[in-house]
Order: sequence, then structure tokens, then C-alpha cells
Amino acid sequence: MDNNQWEPKRRIEHQLQRSLSKVGESMLESIEGLTDPFEITTVIRSWLKNMVFHHYAEKTAESLVTTLLKTSATTWRMAARENSNGRVIYDALRKELQGPVGSSVAFQINRNAEIIKSMPLDIARQVTNYISDEAINGRRSEDIADDIRAKFPSITRNKAALIARSEVSKTSTALTRSRSESINIPAYTWRTSEDGRVRKSHRHMDGVIVFWSDPPAPEALISVKSTLGKYHAGEAPNCRCYPEPVVNLDYIKWPVKVYRGGSITMMTRIQFERIA
Repeated sequence: MDNNQWEPKRRIEHQLQRSLSKVGESMLESIEGLTDPFEITTVIRSWLKNMVFHHYAEKTAESLVTTLLKTSATTWRMAARENSNGRVIYDALRKELQGPVGSSVAFQINRNAEIIKSMPLDIARQVTNYISDEAINGRRSEDIADDIRAKFPSITRNKAALIARSEVSKTSTALTRSRSESINIPAYTWRTSEDGRVRKSHRHMDGVIVFWSDPPAPEALISVKSTLGKYHAGEAPNCRCYPEPVVNLDYIKWPVKVYRGGSITMMTRIQFERIA
């Protein structure tokens, strides 16, 4: 099967971004006509206690996670047809919500809901910083308020895009990991989006087999300073990489690069089977 079958569908990212952009549009409506920049931040922060917004955040998060789960199930069924242990995968998909995968789904829904609910606070902080910078320059409050309303659409769009890019990848990786571990698939192949935006550290990981129990520190592997530390494909901010579970060793072109214990080495199939 094609490698990119495991890649999260971009339409899901775009759908989430549209949903979050609607929040920004509603927030903009709530500050229309306000001439005091500090009143604007107060109104934005009030969204943190808005129960209608909380409900919207929870439904949006639930839609994201369940859509990713259902979409990726098709890929898992395709993998099952090409695997000698296909029945194990089919049975796991049928029962998955009753076990660890179900727990992961619930966790990811709650995690994403909290991230969406944090939007007003993040935006309020950004607006407050802008107010402080402009006030130091001696600008009138009314002019600052006008600027905030003018900049608000781009601020919220950028925030929506960042959340959509990062969280679709993170959630997809988490669900893939849960499914893999539930049927004893210990490793995956790191895949990138294979375009010019892929960061150098991730290009270095492309095609490398990684064990779920042993995440790499991609930046450290190429001696680049970073605070990201260790993580799996798709877990870094703005990362569009994804894990392709190693469901069938027959479809891997051996020898292949394998990450293990802080370094990448070339392994034959026999060498890999000894540690898998």
C-alpha cells in the first residue's frame, strides 16, 4: 500500500481551521464599537467563561478526533488485507473503543477541547502586549483600539491555522500509536510530507524505523540546538510528518535505517527481528 495512505488528510486540518476561524469571527463581533483597548481585552478574556463557546470547543474537538479515527480505520483495514495477521487487526478495530484506544480517544478529545478553549487567553495576551508596546509610543487609546479591530481577523486566523496544523498531526500520531500498541506493532517508519517546507532534522528522519518505546530527538541527531527534546513523527509544533506503522516486514526494502538508543544504524531484516 502507498506510504501516504497513513498521512492525515489535509481536508481534516482545513475543516478544523474553518471551525476555529468562526470563533475568531464571533470574538470580533463582540468587540465591535469598543474604543477602550483594555475593555477589548476584558471582553476577549470573558470568552474563557462563555459556556456556549465551551460547548462549541468540546463538539469541535470530538468531531476532529472521531473523524481522524474513522478515516484512519480505512487505512488500517487496507493494511490488514495485506498482512498475515490481518484478522488480529480486524478484531482490534471492531473492539478498539472498549480498550486502550477508547481511552486514548477520550483523552485526545479532552486535550483538544482544552487547547481550543485556551484561544481567548492566548489572543488576549497577544493583544495586551500590543497595547503595552503602542502605549509606550504615546499613541491614543482610540487609535490602538482601531488597530486591534483591524488586526484581529489576521490574529485569529493565524491562531486557528497553528492549532489546526499542530493538533491534527499530534492527534493522528496519538491514535496511530494507540492502535499499534494495542495489536503489538512496536515500530513505525517516519515519513515526511516530502516538500520544501520539511525541516532539516525531519528530512534526516525520513524513512527511518522508530520504536514507539524509544522516541528520537531529531535535532540532536544532526547537532542542532533545540528545546523540543524527544518526540515522535507529527508531535512537534507545525510538524506535518506522520508515522507509518510497520505492519508487514515483507513490504520493507531491507536493509533499512533504524533509530535505536540515540543513534541511527542500517539494519538487515534479521538484525531488526532480533530487537523487535
